[in-house]
Amino acid sequence: MISRQTVTHPFNRGRYTVGAPSPSAWAQRTPVGDGAAALQRDPVEVPGPVLDALRRAARAVHTEREEVVARTRDWWAGSMIGETEGRPATPDAVVVEVADAEQVAAVLRICHEAEVPVTASAGRSNVTGAALPVFGGVVLDLCGLDRIRSFDAESMVVDVEAGMFGDLFEKELQETHGVTTGHWPSAFALSTVGGWVACRGAGQLSTRYGKIEDMVVGVDVVHADGSRATYGDHPRAATGPDLRQLFVGSEGTLGIIVAVRLRVHPLPDHAKALAFGFGTFAQGLEACRRILQRGATPAVLRLYDRLESGVHFGHPDTNLLLIADEGDPALVDAALAVSREVCAEYGPELDSEGVFARWLDERMLVGKSSDGFKASPGFVADTLEMAARWRDLPGLYDEVVTAIESVPGTLAASAHQSHAYTDGACVYFSLRGDVDPAERGSWYRSVWDAANAVLLRYGATLSHHHGCGLLRGPYLPEALGDGFATFTAVKQALDPAGILNPGKLGLPSRFGISPLS
Repeated sequence: MISRQTVTHPFNRGRYTVGAPSPSAWAQRTPVGDGAAALQRDPVEVPGPVLDALRRAARAVHTEREEVVARTRDWWAGSMIGETEGRPATPDAVVVEVADAEQVAAVLRICHEAEVPVTASAGRSNVTGAALPVFGGVVLDLCGLDRIRSFDAESMVVDVEAGMFGDLFEKELQETHGVTTGHWPSAFALSTVGGWVACRGAGQLSTRYGKIEDMVVGVDVVHADGSRATYGDHPRAATGPDLRQLFVGSEGTLGIIVAVRLRVHPLPDHAKALAFGFGTFAQGLEACRRILQRGATPAVLRLYDRLESGVHFGHPDTNLLLIADEGDPALVDAALAVSREVCAEYGPELDSEGVFARWLDERMLVGKSSDGFKASPGFVADTLEMAARWRDLPGLYDEVVTAIESVPGTLAASAHQSHAYTDGACVYFSLRGDVDPAERGSWYRSVWDAANAVLLRYGATLSHHHGCGLLRGPYLPEALGDGFATFTAVKQALDPAGILNPGKLGLPSRFGISPLS
């Protein structure tokens, strides 16, 4: 096991292990169960001749129920509810491991000809059911595509295969090339580069480095019929639409990403932080807006409401704002000077060093916001991250919290602003409920319905970085409006047989109705 101490990025303190596998701890805790599938309806069976062809084309093929359940299990609360009742989410499928892009293309040609659905899978850290094979068929395990292919030191661009886990990717970047992506999602050690791109992810330092779509220079894609193409690979262009962005956030519905070129940055060796308290969440939002609109872009700009300020930092009497930056000392000092000047108008500076140290130690602890709530057989917790304009965020925060807490069985709702821009920000809500175990699914859907009704009314985005998958699919046609027809037309053009990740993102499927529709 590789020690996390070998990764030297100044913000890389946190309780995760470099080289960690995908959800093994969750898999070890939860028995496979022999009950009916929780999320599959009439799954497509892979015919014997197709299985034989897949075995010849790929590195390995797995058909045993226990193996399939373990290799498709994810971190979505919606599938965990069924798992803990002895009903695995998607036990009926065939897992196909591939070692390179040629094998990906061969598998897709076979499945395209046989009209067998294909669901791309890698780290499975997703929390929306995006990689669950709800219609059976083939689960395409991309973890074998796990190496950096090249590094352009002059242009600061790295070429990496899509199945490489984030921690191993960052370790090699730092130790071999002295650079970093600056992309640090909470699921850093459980997610892959291709997963970041496919779900349009964000890291905790996005205000400095951008979301993943800002880092992507080019992508290599295998289409549904096995043909291959490269999209992008230019600093900027005016040669028609930016086609690489079709696949960023497509969640495996339009093509299989097999390699990515990403912008990287010199490894920083200087970091500083500030922490301030605010009387209201709205005041903290206003301060964040003013900081960014003055041109400062600190790597971390995270505002916690009173409940989360208490849970995370032991400050339940304030709305705590953490500001941190890294890089060139002149730029860092300037950004923090602007931030201090703005924040001093609203409230006192807190123990900045202590708050920053605690955040570094605990920021990778998934589920931290539910600390202090009694766990029981009926306890359910989840998160909802959305984005909207600054003008709407104070009202949205109040209304989403009220909507969640109005659902019977809800214990509490809370939030923090996690990613910010000159025109708006992402607010990341935590929701917790405690109901009769048999009612967990009903409570869960009711909470999401209530919260998303507010988001749709405001015209906010349903997701900022987790993606849509199964969870948000039912709301997507309304959210995209007339643009949803364009999305379905693109899907039809790129995947006319409809084999790629069917049932996700609200797209119609020839294999049946999505289990959450």
